[in-house]
Amino acid sequence: MLEKEVINFEKTAIVGIVTQNQSEEKLNEYLDELEFLTFTAGGEVIKRFSQKMERPNPKTFVGTGKIDEINLFVKENSISTLIFDDELTPSQQKNISKIIDCKILDRTNLILDIFAQRAETSYARTQVELAQCQYLLPRLSGLWTHLERQKGGIGMRGPGETEIETDRRIVRDRISLLKDKIKTIDKQMGVQRSNRGAMVRVALVGYTNVGKSTLMNAVGKSDVFVENKLFATLDTTVRKVVIKNLPFLLSDTVGFIRKLPTQLVDSFKSTLDEVREADLLLHIVDISHPEFEDHIASVNQTLQDIKAHEKPVIMVFNKIDAYKHLTIDEDDLMTEKTPRHYTLDEWKATWMHRLGEDNALFISATHKENFEEFRERVYEAVRQIHITRFPYNKFLYPDYKDAIEKEEE
Repeated sequence: MLEKEVINFEKTAIVGIVTQNQSEEKLNEYLDELEFLTFTAGGEVIKRFSQKMERPNPKTFVGTGKIDEINLFVKENSISTLIFDDELTPSQQKNISKIIDCKILDRTNLILDIFAQRAETSYARTQVELAQCQYLLPRLSGLWTHLERQKGGIGMRGPGETEIETDRRIVRDRISLLKDKIKTIDKQMGVQRSNRGAMVRVALVGYTNVGKSTLMNAVGKSDVFVENKLFATLDTTVRKVVIKNLPFLLSDTVGFIRKLPTQLVDSFKSTLDEVREADLLLHIVDISHPEFEDHIASVNQTLQDIKAHEKPVIMVFNKIDAYKHLTIDEDDLMTEKTPRHYTLDEWKATWMHRLGEDNALFISATHKENFEEFRERVYEAVRQIHITRFPYNKFLYPDYKDAIEKEEE
């Protein structure tokens, strides 16, 4: 008989601050995301801490009173990990570790940990290790305090923290080795992409956990790993897809996230090359998420960072089956109508209307709602790119409706 597997979640607490640039509402939304990231990494959030400040405290990120409150809670509730919503400087991390006796992580460290869990291929593991080494290098001094020579006098003079210097050199050597390894793999990936010929390339881009892999499986009849967790996909998957008689390549890429660590953008250069070299981008949006507009802005910013923002884009609003809007009672004259009260039809009349009917699609990848409309739009867009490239092939790929009629005949 198989034994039931018991998953032990680590007890964690999360910390964030309200500043001039970050309202309380925005902070709660970031902490919701941080809680989901913690759950994905294998932690259970017991408590959230927040504080209003003009700017983060350069010594301990939050104020001294708040850090004492957190320390007391950590001791009383046996919290094993404390996670901060923003990236901590090496000195902040060191100072907090001196006060609070538990693991101190920040958002970057947490994302790197999830990436390390998800990395399946040798290439993904190399990319993650490079990002981790670059993150670790300035923080090494905090790990070797037991070897510091702080006392003066006879017998204590000399080279100082030799262990740290040795360790830093090992990490620097490792970084240069990994960079060389990635250069070699980049070259191989470039050859692989060039060998795909002149087929039209379509890339799925979007925030993490919006349903890109589910859509990939539905369109390409493939078996990409799907899970309701952040960063379920790490390795780019490319599949040949045929709609009617028109073949093209569809790639499923790593999801983006707000406050994405710069080390990850740099080390995942090759994965993002799939997006850079695509002919058409399908920007998948989870419309059931209350802050989906922020997600769109975040993805657009990342596309701009990797210089892929000028490519043709079709916006695909996914998860319409899970969309729920807030309602206002007829006799309620106090509540002001906000975007959260919009129905799908009302959303379609907003800025989405300016995208044009052809560039905004509303679907459900799980239940295959409006799927025929989605297939038709992708077919027409790919056909247009193909005909521009090979004008003499026009007669091979008729309009979508004509193709259906031919099939019926």
